[in-house]
Amino acid sequence: MTVMTKKTQLALFDLDHTLLPIDSDYSWGTFTTAIGWTDPVEFARRNDEFYAHYQAGTLDVHDYVRFATEAARKRGPEAAQAARERFMREVIAPAIRPQALELVRRHQRAGDEVLIITATNEFVTRPIADAFGVQNLIAVELARDASGWITGDIQGTPSFREGKVQRFGQWLARQGLAREDAVVTFYSDSINDLPLMDNADHPVATNPDDRLRALAQERGWRILDLFSDSAA
Repeated sequence: MTVMTKKTQLALFDLDHTLLPIDSDYSWGTFTTAIGWTDPVEFARRNDEFYAHYQAGTLDVHDYVRFATEAARKRGPEAAQAARERFMREVIAPAIRPQALELVRRHQRAGDEVLIITATNEFVTRPIADAFGVQNLIAVELARDASGWITGDIQGTPSFREGKVQRFGQWLARQGLAREDAVVTFYSDSINDLPLMDNADHPVATNPDDRLRALAQERGWRILDLFSDSAA
């Protein structure tokens, strides 16, 4: 007799432009400029350049993380954490939409294990995951010096493009799960997440960029425009 083992139901969410209608990493950069931590002209130029590379799928994530964390690194942990709290109040809290919260809660009520998996670093995203009520966060992990403060380097594999698949596999292993033990639904807006979408049982193109929307239509994937009035 074959014994059927119930599979673990997992709901994975990208963060920026998926659960949030903004890019939290980009917004953190513009926020640090607004509070006087960076030169507005030079920072905006470089931030826009990196963002264009991200959209094009050509981003060097190591270079970007060094750039994105530089202002906080120089200010030190106390000032950086105080600024992050203000950023959460002034930028992130107004961007958290009820329909995004409800989508997360719907999976939680169904008993699914919910994860946020993002290419944005842990310093920016940990409090955002907390605001969504999500304990499991896979983000870019930051290397730290002897004092415990961030160095600007990445620790381990960055959760970006193919790295999301690798980091997700590591998370599964820590739970004592093989990939075949889980049924995975993955929500993302970006063509950069195609490796993990291909790995998912139920990929959902959420607020998708033009390339992902076209691919989802071609493959018959569900398309969810979460922030439109008709989203369900």
